[in-house]
Amino acid sequence: MTTTAPDVEPNPLREGLEQERVPDASCLVIFGASGDLTQRKLIPGLYSLAHDGLLPAGQTIVGFSRSDYTDDEFRKLMREACDKHARTRPVDDAIWENFAKGLFYVRGNFDEHQAYVELKKRLGEFDKTRGTGGRRIYYLAVPPDYFPLICELLGKEQMVNDPEKDGPYTRAIIEKPFGHDLESARELNRVAVSTFRERQLFRIDHYLGKETVQNLLVLRFANGIFEPFWNRQYIDHVQLTVAESIGVEKRGAYFESAGITRDIIQNHMLQLVSLVAMEPPVAFEADAVRDEKVKVLRALREFPKGKEAELAVRGQYTDGSVLGEEAIAYRREENVDPKSNVETFAAMKVFIDNWRWADVPFYLRAGKRLPKRVTDISIHFRPAPYPLFNKMSNVKMQSNILSIRIQPDEGISLKFDSKIPGPTVRTAPVTMEFRYATSFGAEPPEAYERLLLETMLGDSTLFARRDEVETAWDWLDPLLVAWAKDARGPELYPAGNWGPPSADALIERDGRSWRRP
Repeated sequence: MTTTAPDVEPNPLREGLEQERVPDASCLVIFGASGDLTQRKLIPGLYSLAHDGLLPAGQTIVGFSRSDYTDDEFRKLMREACDKHARTRPVDDAIWENFAKGLFYVRGNFDEHQAYVELKKRLGEFDKTRGTGGRRIYYLAVPPDYFPLICELLGKEQMVNDPEKDGPYTRAIIEKPFGHDLESARELNRVAVSTFRERQLFRIDHYLGKETVQNLLVLRFANGIFEPFWNRQYIDHVQLTVAESIGVEKRGAYFESAGITRDIIQNHMLQLVSLVAMEPPVAFEADAVRDEKVKVLRALREFPKGKEAELAVRGQYTDGSVLGEEAIAYRREENVDPKSNVETFAAMKVFIDNWRWADVPFYLRAGKRLPKRVTDISIHFRPAPYPLFNKMSNVKMQSNILSIRIQPDEGISLKFDSKIPGPTVRTAPVTMEFRYATSFGAEPPEAYERLLLETMLGDSTLFARRDEVETAWDWLDPLLVAWAKDARGPELYPAGNWGPPSADALIERDGRSWRRP
C-alpha cells in the first residue's frame, strides 16, 4: 500500500536553502558609499555574487554620499576596490563590464532634502530602463546618528512602500552598532519603525553570514551523534573566543565610546551563544529560529550586584609586540584619551538558566592586540564516568573537545584520546579535522555576500530582530554601569598576550583553563 503526501505550498523564502535562487532585480541604495565598508565588503561582495551568477540582470546599485563623484568615477573607484578585496579575484573584465553598467552615484548630504528628490527621480528612471519594478533596498552604512535623518527624509519623499499593501517591496539594512545601551537601542528601533515596519528591517551582523556559524544549526540538528549529548548531562563547559591581533587602528574615537564589550560581546558573541545554546526551532524559518535565540538571551543569568568582578573582568593593552611587530599602548592610539579606562579586553563567566544548560558555565573572552586573529567555539565534554585507565601511569585522559573555527580557516575539529601504537598502553590526544577549503575545494563565500543575497530574497533568518537586540542590552547594561562606576578601571596587559592575569584566574579557579585556539 502506498500513500501520497498532500500537496504543500512551497515557501518561496526558503527555496534558497535547497537550491540557488536568483532574486528579482532591485535598486540597492548604499548610504555612505564612499566609506571603507562599501569598498572593502559591499561592492566586492556584490561583484562576487554577479561572478557566481546570483545577481539578476538589471540589478542596480546606487551609491549615495557627500563625496563628489560622477557615475564613471564611482565605477572606477569600485573597480579598484574589487581588484583589492573581492573573493573572486582576479576580476573578470567581461563580468565587471556588465556589473558596472548597474553602478550609479548620487551626491548629497544625508540631511539634504533636495538630494533625496534627485535620488527618487533617478530610481524612477532605473525602474523604466533596468526593470527594477519599484523594488528598493536601502543600506544604511552610516553611523547611527544619521539613521533618524535618513528614515525621516525617505518617508517624507514617499520612498518607502507599506508591506501591508500590494506593491513592490522596500527593505532597509541597518549596520551595527544597534545602540549604545538599552535606552538608545529602544530609541533607534522606535525611529526605524516610524518609517519602516519591523519585517522590512534587516539588522546586519556579519558573523551570522559566516559559513561555519550557519553550519552550527546543521551540526547540531542534522547529526544524531551530537544532538543527544548537547546538554548539561554530557557537556562540562563551553568556551568562546574572539581574538584580534590588530589594535583600534583609525577607530579610536569610536572605540572610546564603545569598548570591546559593546563592540564585540553585545552583538557577535551573544549571537554565537544563542546559536550554540538554542532549542531546535519548529521550522527553519526566520521567526522560528529567532524565537529560540531570544529564549536563550532571556535565560542569561544576571551578574550579581556588587560582585561583578567574580564573573567578569576587563583589560586594556599596553606597549608590546604582536606577530613580531611593535605595538603601542591603547592610550597612545590616535583619538584616545591618555587616561582612558575603556576596556580592550573582556572575559566573562556566563550561565544560562534553563533546563538544558543549568549550571554549565559559558566562558566568553574578546580582545584586541592578542597573539593572533581567531574566532573559536569549543565544547568541552565531561570525562568518561568510569576511570578505567586512571591507575596507569602512561595514560593521561583528557576531555573530548569539539572545536568550531569561525575564522580564519573555517572548519570543525574533534579531539579525543587514542592509544599510541606499541606493546604498552599509552595514550595521546588526536584530532579529526574538517576544513571548508580542503573538503569542498574552495573558500566559502564572504559573510556579506550571503547577507546581501538573503536581503534581496527577503529572508531575515540571519538578521537580528528587535527583541534580540533589546534583550541583549537589557542583560548587559547593569555590568556596563557597574564598570563605569568602578574607579579601578581595566587591568593592563602587554600587547601580544592573551589578556590580563585576572582572565586566567576567572577560569582557573574552577579547575579549568582557556583553550589556545
